[in-house]
Amino acid sequence: MAALFVAVLALVFAIQAVRGQAGTTPAAQPVAPEPELEPQPEPKLGTVKGELRKLGKDIEVTRAEVRETLQHLAMVRYDAFGDTGGKLSWSLALLDNNGHGVILTSINSRSDARTYAKEIRSFASESKLSPEEEEALETLRKEAGPTVA
Repeated sequence: MAALFVAVLALVFAIQAVRGQAGTTPAAQPVAPEPELEPQPEPKLGTVKGELRKLGKDIEVTRAEVRETLQHLAMVRYDAFGDTGGKLSWSLALLDNNGHGVILTSINSRSDARTYAKEIRSFASESKLSPEEEEALETLRKEAGPTVA
């Protein structure tokens, strides 16, 4: 994202330099300072200010989208049955910054494997969670800290 920002900024500066060489901006006229008390008009696209404002808006949109992605995960591996070993059963919590997401669980025995998915909203589920699922969820709840209820 930073590389894209730098590339666009360099492109904007190059466009401004070409416009300056073409004589679109008279160099002999003094530029009057803009009054600070009046509201500033929206900068035109193609100008440095306009492009920076557009990039700032794009970054805010991207940040909002990232908050809603499944970016936090915790896995608990365990032996679901006494006659199997190797901790082949597992519960995996995948959540976004708001504590919304899913818990996936696979319970493996010698003869079969069963997989479950349970929806999570604000670090809670309407479905009953197993102790291992609760452990995975609690790990992410602790990582979220006091900012998430």
